[in-house]
Amino acid sequence: MDILFIIASFFSFFILNADTTNQFPPPLDKERERKLFIEYRQEKSEQARSLLIEHNLRLVAHIVRKYYGTSDMSDDLVSIGTIGLIKAVDSFNVKKGARFATYAAKCIQNEILMFFRRKKKSSSEISINSTIDTDRDGNSLTYMDVIKCDDTIADDLDMKMKINEAMKYINYRLNTRERSIIKLRYGLNGTKPLTQRETSERLGISRSYVSRIEKCALEKIAAYLNGREL
Repeated sequence: MDILFIIASFFSFFILNADTTNQFPPPLDKERERKLFIEYRQEKSEQARSLLIEHNLRLVAHIVRKYYGTSDMSDDLVSIGTIGLIKAVDSFNVKKGARFATYAAKCIQNEILMFFRRKKKSSSEISINSTIDTDRDGNSLTYMDVIKCDDTIADDLDMKMKINEAMKYINYRLNTRERSIIKLRYGLNGTKPLTQRETSERLGISRSYVSRIEKCALEKIAAYLNGREL
């Protein structure tokens, strides 16, 4: 799970810094999307996988902003929703003919719901039969539909990003405060990943300060991996 959190963090960083959906890559047309899924499945193409994730990031932003826009945990929910999107890309069967956006929305919601269930908040904040969205045919999508989503994650979570290099950068190039926050947030010290609020309480600083440092650290890591170190 550590690797998946790191991968999701790079994508969620760009979601959190996009002011409007116009700043996201446009949705793929049905045929292009189908070809990318086939390329990913048959050729293990990480480029195809990355494109499928990137061109559906707006779906994560839409769900978080529409249903959890007033939550003070919206940054955390974006990271969690991005993990759901990655799981959707890894487990979607294009041969079944279903729309990926519908399937991905369920997986994103499922990941967020599981987060709330772990926090034991679902009973007071979420109604299992509430309508959360509609598909193209006008059929309602409820939380019960989300929970029924298959959660088969591909074993290979590796992407084109070099995880070993990222870990070396975290350990030796980030400053002490940045390194502490990244390790606590993503469980890189062998413990359970913490939310921004839990991290702020652990370090005795504000949640907004944790958020700013985390974003700065992730930007440094992403720049390093892309060969344009800040």
